[in-house]
Amino acid sequence: MRHTYPLEFSRRDLLRLMGAAGLATALRAGAQPAKAKAVIQIWMWGGPAHLDTFDPKPAAGYDYCGPFDKPIATNVDGIRINELLPLLARQADKYSLIRGMTHGLFAHETASYAVQTGRKPGDRLVYPCAGAVVSLLKGKDASSGLIPPYIVLTQPQGRFAENGFLSERYRPFATGGDPAQTRFAVEGVVAQGISDKRQQDRRQLLHQLNTLEKARDDAAWKELDQAEQQAYELILGDAGKVFDLAQESDEMRDRYGRNTFGQSCLAARRLVERGVPYVTINYQGWDTHRQNFQTMRQKLPQMDKGMAVLLSDLADRGLLQSTIVWWSGEFGRTPRVQWEAPWNGGRNHWGDCFCALVAGGGFQGGHVVGSTDARGEQVRDRPVYPADVIGTIYQLLGIDPDSKLPNPDGQDVPLMPASAGRLTEIV
Repeated sequence: MRHTYPLEFSRRDLLRLMGAAGLATALRAGAQPAKAKAVIQIWMWGGPAHLDTFDPKPAAGYDYCGPFDKPIATNVDGIRINELLPLLARQADKYSLIRGMTHGLFAHETASYAVQTGRKPGDRLVYPCAGAVVSLLKGKDASSGLIPPYIVLTQPQGRFAENGFLSERYRPFATGGDPAQTRFAVEGVVAQGISDKRQQDRRQLLHQLNTLEKARDDAAWKELDQAEQQAYELILGDAGKVFDLAQESDEMRDRYGRNTFGQSCLAARRLVERGVPYVTINYQGWDTHRQNFQTMRQKLPQMDKGMAVLLSDLADRGLLQSTIVWWSGEFGRTPRVQWEAPWNGGRNHWGDCFCALVAGGGFQGGHVVGSTDARGEQVRDRPVYPADVIGTIYQLLGIDPDSKLPNPDGQDVPLMPASAGRLTEIV
């Protein structure tokens, strides 16, 4: 059933009277005081196996846990996680695990849409993801200057249009490049193989060749000048230096891990430190249909190091209390291992239950929300839906989950579905 909300005037009138900035203020009206200023979303592209990460089931036997039959204790009594995550095990007091995640979707596209928007697919509207909503409602509050308010490191998620029915300006800025390389070649900011001096020389030559430079004096030319100045401020000025990981010490870069994920975590810390309100790390490679355990042995230690250092670094800098860290994929993976060919120890998609991790920004650490059955096949108690997580994140950011979104058709579109709950146990 679709709910309608009476207004004294239309959205078109509202836009005309208030403007875009005023609309964002109106949407925030009634929100709780913000505890968080930023979100770092670690998007586990492909869907990690819950049994192989934060919901181990050693008693289920080899056909379910495979070789990972020795989960390790954390620094919080009663919480055990995969044996390849020892650094995260020492920091369980900083994060909470949601083991009762569920949505019942088994396809990448629909599951990704559900987890990132809090909406079930099939509605005639394509809703924006959390990052686009935060960009809309918090982008003007950010102190990041020329830096976009919603950034993805490094490749777009690619499963759906993240901005949904919002305009293209709320699509994330995907950096491209690889932060683990000697120079992080950020799209449009750092050109591969082009030094800063060469960029400066090019700009100087451009002005020398521009014979209209001294003759122009109208508003249009001034706007072009301003656009050029802003572009070069990102390319050569202080703003673009946020992407320059060489500004960090070698020791700090080594702590995070000299790989794409570890350096992405470092870049994310630098971005939220600069005031960017939403950063997604698109961590690819978790669609482990085949040879799941070989992949886990390679990727889990990288994930462990990057995430653990991110949490501790944020805490040491006083940023964790105002920065939400949200780890999740689109679903889990089949609890029963598929040993037969062609899977050879793989796990397929599983949307009936999976897990997520949340930390910082008002989320309490050291808790577990929900549980699964003995084999990790179904939620046993306290099911948690994507809308519950996203609604709670909005609340911590000071965004009223019961407000409405601007829509090009002039409809009154609720920010979150009426069924959305809150993670009251951990906030």
